[in-house]
Amino acid sequence: MRSSGSRSLATVLTLLVLTCAIESSGIAVPSTVGATDADELEVRTEPDGGVRATARIVFDAKPRVVFGILTDYAHWPELFEVRMKLADLKMHEGIARTDLRIEHALLPGERRLVTDSRTVTDRGIVTDLVEGDFKRYHRAWTLNAADGGVRTLADFELFVAIDSMVPDWLVALAMRRELESHFRIVKKKAMERTGVER
Repeated sequence: MRSSGSRSLATVLTLLVLTCAIESSGIAVPSTVGATDADELEVRTEPDGGVRATARIVFDAKPRVVFGILTDYAHWPELFEVRMKLADLKMHEGIARTDLRIEHALLPGERRLVTDSRTVTDRGIVTDLVEGDFKRYHRAWTLNAADGGVRTLADFELFVAIDSMVPDWLVALAMRRELESHFRIVKKKAMERTGVER
């Protein structure tokens, strides 16, 4: 327990020092992700609490391929670098209820996130908080065909408020890094599936 707490504290202090160095040097944190200039990511704290992220990502795969990856709920943990496991998955009337257990360097112990995900036709996926160690959680993907249907232009939004003493600005820093990684993983899986289909 002590070693886990020490690692969490060390991570927080490292991020704090890094943030102070970035702010004092006047270096802007990059807002682009992935391998194309069309990708955009903005992460900001909200005045009433919580952190909001919005992104526009281009995937080199058809929308149905990306949609299939994002709705493969049993394999969600594979889409993130953060350690998490799927404790339970229930499907009922088109709604997927997932019970995730998340281990994060900023947060001591294991955090529980239970959400309901529903699809909006074949181009939108909305996920909302049911219960767990979060005050609020809302995620939405909207997928559109691009370049004659061979690529996907995706709009993404995520709003998170964690039941924790960790300040929102620190959560925002971690969220940016994790989303950049998440988008890269989804891109890679989409390209792999596209290669298999050809």
